[in-house]
Amino acid sequence: MAGRVIVSEAIAMAKAAEDELELLVREHARLVYRIAYSVSRNHQDAEDATQETFIRVLRQRRKLASVKDPRAWLARIAWRVTVERKKKASDVPIQDMAEGVKELRSRMVSADEVVLGTEMGNVLENLIARLPTKLRDPLTLSTIEELSPTEIAMVLGTNEAAVRSRIFRARQILRDKLAALLEGKHGT
Repeated sequence: MAGRVIVSEAIAMAKAAEDELELLVREHARLVYRIAYSVSRNHQDAEDATQETFIRVLRQRRKLASVKDPRAWLARIAWRVTVERKKKASDVPIQDMAEGVKELRSRMVSADEVVLGTEMGNVLENLIARLPTKLRDPLTLSTIEELSPTEIAMVLGTNEAAVRSRIFRARQILRDKLAALLEGKHGT
């Protein structure tokens, strides 16, 4: 009789852990995907990294009960998984032309506006990519992923003051570089 009680308790605990993991996936899958996409800049790679993140969480589910901030914990795992995957990738895929055509059709704006927006986005993306990693990572997590400085500090393994300082410095550098580019194009 005692054996049955232990087995039924074990089953109940496993079911509770499974429910907790399912809830975690439902609540944070979008965040994990966005972080993965911000690093990989590719939908398929981001989806793969998202799956790998939750597989790692599944493997570490015993730690889940002791996690104080599941969102930041998941963000850190997603960030590390995607960075690891990106390091392993030997070549960067070229953007698909069909994506641009879809954008044109869906926005119903003039081709000039789309080209200008795309060009400006590419310039900004290139400027961000050229930032030192210590400045680029906090800026990406703050601006694109909308994580708080506390969460960013947890993800990157640094302190909150350093995160705030790095975000400020990254924005300052981008502002200066954009101003210089615009000055050069318009001759003012």
